[in-house]
Amino acid sequence: MTADALAAANQDRFAAETERFRRELLAHCYRMVGSAHDAEDLVQETYLRAWRSYAGFEGRASIRAWLYKIATNVCLTALAAHRIRVLPSGLAGPYDGPDRPPSHVAPDEVSWLEPFPDGWVTPSADDPAAAVIARESLRLALIASLQHLPARQRAILILREVLAFSAAETAQILDTTTAAVKSGLQRARARLDELEPESEQLLEPTDPRARALLDGYIAAFERSDAGLLEQVLRTDATLESTPFREWYAGRKNCIHMLDAYVLDTPGTWRMLATTANGQPAAVIYRDADGAFRANGIVVLAPTATSASQVVAFHDPALVAMFGFPDLLANRK
Repeated sequence: MTADALAAANQDRFAAETERFRRELLAHCYRMVGSAHDAEDLVQETYLRAWRSYAGFEGRASIRAWLYKIATNVCLTALAAHRIRVLPSGLAGPYDGPDRPPSHVAPDEVSWLEPFPDGWVTPSADDPAAAVIARESLRLALIASLQHLPARQRAILILREVLAFSAAETAQILDTTTAAVKSGLQRARARLDELEPESEQLLEPTDPRARALLDGYIAAFERSDAGLLEQVLRTDATLESTPFREWYAGRKNCIHMLDAYVLDTPGTWRMLATTANGQPAAVIYRDADGAFRANGIVVLAPTATSASQVVAFHDPALVAMFGFPDLLANRK
């Protein structure tokens, strides 16, 4: 066999052994860094490093554990050089100041959390039970809380409690001791309990009640009808959006802000249903010069009665990431 043929055979074998883990590694990197864009780059770097060291991989660990070791360390290196990603609620308490529009935050001041397309994780043909588990571990509130953990504690908690690696396997992945893993997990759990003392019981995005809430939210925007939001938002609902500093607590405050500064006139907004972070979501478009231009993504937290949280990400680049066009024809 020629050198070229041997290299091609090795590459084919590498792809056959590793490609099936790409989706879960993408979710892992997102949990670690809070950015879908960065997660894509980090998984690409993971596979480049894995290919370079593939010849020396002798099966001393499972191929999956080996890839997670590389991916986790790639993430830890990236996190050492970047600020944590947050939502507005991670900066300060809810806004209770004078009535005024929300204020933009300068791009160099804050790194914002990003939503994650559900389609990146598990295709519909895969195991439905596995899909549910994957979605639950990507809930927006959980991802936001994880970003406030020290990076290595974050890695330990994800490896142990989301991915179900043993303490010994986690220690091997992180080049540390089992005792250090157990201690780190205990501290991470305690900190997570402080950040998210009561985890919300959310509906699956496929639940008809969740879709009804999303449809109601979309209708409120497309018709510029603040009254419809009364049927969507829970009394204690919260509303936040990037890249704005202020966020709002309580249905009355949320609806007032949207009605006063966002809804505009009927036909200003158009939204297309999707899913993100295991939650119902919509792609946002805004009317501009006779066409609807990409604006961002909005994600709802649906409970059995109404939405407890709305998070809007006003970043046009996210629309393409979710597989939607940048421009829609104006339907007027």
